[in-house]
Amino acid sequence: MKELYNLAFETDAGIASRAAIGVIVLASDGTLEFEFRQICDLPGVGLFHSRIYNDNTITPETLKAMEAGITQACEVILPGCPLDVVAYGCTSASIVMGEDQVFELIHKSRPEAQCTTPVTAAFAAFKALGVKNIGILTPYRADVNVKVKAYFEKAGFAVPVFASFNEENDPTVARISPSSIKAAVLEVGGHAQVEAVFVSCTALRLVNSVAEIEAELGKPVTSSNHALAWHCLRLANVPDALPYGRLFSL
Repeated sequence: MKELYNLAFETDAGIASRAAIGVIVLASDGTLEFEFRQICDLPGVGLFHSRIYNDNTITPETLKAMEAGITQACEVILPGCPLDVVAYGCTSASIVMGEDQVFELIHKSRPEAQCTTPVTAAFAAFKALGVKNIGILTPYRADVNVKVKAYFEKAGFAVPVFASFNEENDPTVARISPSSIKAAVLEVGGHAQVEAVFVSCTALRLVNSVAEIEAELGKPVTSSNHALAWHCLRLANVPDALPYGRLFSL
């Protein structure tokens, strides 16, 4: 047997030559990674996930409990390799904890990275789209919805229409059909006061139908995953226009 050791090799920039994006995904989430893979399937863009434990039942208390695991979840994304952006993939928890607290916990292990959350990304999307009056669709129960509405209003957005599927089980939310989501978005967005519709929750599926819904509604539409993927790319200086509705032309 011939043995060959210390073979010569060269290195290149790897799969993340343009951007390295880390995403902390809820243990119960069945949608975020699927939608991110579609949007971020771009040359030179590396997408790296970590899972964080959470309770399947979404309440203010279970959302707040995730605070203890964010830094550790971030630490296991390519240790020793710099990341351009780290996203925490939970809309309602980002609201319950506050964006600044989420960013502080991420920066404990990733001080070099820019940070975002679905609500951070949504606010950036609304600014880019030039809209202030937002129709919101969520799957959440009442005590979470109250916090979501208040957070948007505190940030300076009007919420003329707020709608919910009122479902607290996250795996069930991930199985809400795209046709049901489309019908709800059209109902929310059909009100004259609404300038744009935001579909809140990373478990809800919108990416594959957003362009079709916008064409029918005549107004911009985004969601937690849709806005978050867009914001991650833009924060990482990836300006590519993609066929996922108005936001991805900006």
